[in-house]
Amino acid sequence: MLGSIEAGGTKFVCAIGTEEGEILDRITIPTRTPNETIPEVIQFFRKEKISALGIGSFGPIDVKKESPTYGNILNTPKLAWQNYPFLETMQNALQVPIGFTTDVNAAALGEYVFGAAKNLQSCLYITIGTGIGAGAVFQGELLEGLSHPEMGHIIVRKHPDDSFEGVCPYHHDCLEGLASGPAIEKRWGKKGAELSDVKKVWELEAYYIAQALVQYIMILMPEKIIIGGGVSNQTSIFPLIHQQVKELLNGYFTPPLLNDNIVDYIVKPGLNGDAGIIGGLVLAKRELEN
Repeated sequence: MLGSIEAGGTKFVCAIGTEEGEILDRITIPTRTPNETIPEVIQFFRKEKISALGIGSFGPIDVKKESPTYGNILNTPKLAWQNYPFLETMQNALQVPIGFTTDVNAAALGEYVFGAAKNLQSCLYITIGTGIGAGAVFQGELLEGLSHPEMGHIIVRKHPDDSFEGVCPYHHDCLEGLASGPAIEKRWGKKGAELSDVKKVWELEAYYIAQALVQYIMILMPEKIIIGGGVSNQTSIFPLIHQQVKELLNGYFTPPLLNDNIVDYIVKPGLNGDAGIIGGLVLAKRELEN
């Protein structure tokens, strides 16, 4: 029996499952303060007697095992969670091996093992919703260095007709500042779900997303790119992204997946909304084996 936590800015999804990725039980807990949220999380796992736990957390977080603050949530905009010792708190409470990474890294791992990238050697998972983040897996290992990647904050070219200043409190008009759910709402005055039929909204959205994907392709060359999050539920956006990525690449690469077969390269998640929670089970299994 393995445990998994997908810790998001608005909710914690906690689940019990198997090493085959089967979810047996789950609970959703609103993200309030640590003192309000964490006791409910601990209570859920204590009654299930898990052997290991995998945590995919909102960030930024400290993923360097050699660091004195390893397992902490760092300078998050959620002030109550800044510098919170997430990993240490769960280890003290449950006394089991715990794997710890970002929520998007966990989702990438889930898609790599059980989802759209199954049987491949690499993939990149990007979520586009309240924020934008991405994680990557290469030959079974998560891509991390000094810290975890923050691919949602790369700089993109502004559209010539776009005067929107961006919503990112740190970089203003980075990718997240221009293309996240809050950016859509502030720019157009309505949530994305209310703008499904307004083509110019999704053309502009695809303009920014495609730029980011081309940069990821140029640097990482993953075998599959998976787009999740609320924006990916807009069915009209994928053809626009495919078209604009092809135009930006401009035939520079020869693999068919980057040309005529791009619909098989940039795809929706194979695990739907469960990529992160199933990735947490994979993380728990790996930690137990280690």
